[in-house]
Amino acid sequence: MSSKSIEASASISLEGVVLKRLREEKRLTQLYVSKVVGVTTDTVSRWENNRYPTVRRDNALKLAEALEVPLEELLRRPAVAPENAPPPKSLMPLVVVSVLAVLVMAGLLVLALWLTGRQSPPPASITAERILPRFAAPGSDVPVQVKLTQRAGDSGFMLREYLPKGWKLMQSNPPASNVDNDNGMVRWIIKAGDGRERIVYLVQVGGSAAPGSYGIFQGEVVAGAADIKSAVPVNGDGRVAVAPVLWADQNGDGRIDDSEMLEASYTVDDMAGVKIDWQELEHLWNAGGYRWDKNRQRFLPLSPLEIPPATSSP
Repeated sequence: MSSKSIEASASISLEGVVLKRLREEKRLTQLYVSKVVGVTTDTVSRWENNRYPTVRRDNALKLAEALEVPLEELLRRPAVAPENAPPPKSLMPLVVVSVLAVLVMAGLLVLALWLTGRQSPPPASITAERILPRFAAPGSDVPVQVKLTQRAGDSGFMLREYLPKGWKLMQSNPPASNVDNDNGMVRWIIKAGDGRERIVYLVQVGGSAAPGSYGIFQGEVVAGAADIKSAVPVNGDGRVAVAPVLWADQNGDGRIDDSEMLEASYTVDDMAGVKIDWQELEHLWNAGGYRWDKNRQRFLPLSPLEIPPATSSP
């Protein structure tokens, strides 16, 4: 099919078997492909199983970009009618040529595997675990950590984080390689030899986030050599409750006790390279209680008269 006919077509027929084979060869998940194209994972599954016979041209182009192949490689080609194919003059030459071709291809495959084993390092195996606070107030900034475990190899990797709708990245260490706050996607590219143990960032909760709802986080790590990629999901915490509660207040009782302040100090240390207002935390801790000012979208210390009396143990 020529490029002019592709451009003139409003929809394109895909070869689902080819789409699935290419995605699995490149070790890409249906989640990753769906995010790049802007569709659901169910839609990608239906494309791969030929349950959707056609696809819009713009989505087909995004599919080709995600799989790093020319669009023509994904197109369904019409079958050639048997009567239109010229009959072979003799079967014996075809058999001989086919056998020789198989032997040559087998030899090339063995050579490629041998060269790969001698020259290519083993692909990196990286796991990631996300750490979230329990609570986040609308409009406030909350810390997020992604702990990394590099188990083998010396290849670089990419971390993708998908933020809750309406939430925005404010700061990060290392700086993000790409930020799309409109669609809630952030990417970090970590080069080979960088042995960092975590990626940290501050995210601003959407001002319209409803108390009682949850902010849902998703992410994945793509690692390995250029021709052998593997994508693994980010484990650990995946949601945070939206409530008028400071992120350091782990039990949500409206005050920061000594043990919570100690844990907050560890978090601030781990978030090196990202600015967290430690003086504000100390101010709210010393006050004995705090409240959330919705209009100003900040936490304020309680006055002595506003602090409820401590209950004594029986």
